[in-house]
Amino acid sequence: MKTFIQIREAKTMPSGEHTFSKKINKHTVMVHQNKKGFTVYIDGDELDTYKTQKDAEKMGVEFAKEM
Repeated sequence: MKTFIQIREAKTMPSGEHTFSKKINKHTVMVHQNKKGFTVYIDGDELDTYKTQKDAEKMGVEFAKEM
């Protein structure tokens, strides 16, 4: 039987253009650009959308450090 973690990792890449990726404390931070702005994903889960890529990267890294 598959575990929840295996099912969660089987997800495909989020929509939008992939612009940034970094691994911090065993958590993967990804930033994708779409029509609304720059969306931050941590371990495949959507965190938030920001207007600039710099803000998105900064907040994503900060959140991953606290997790």
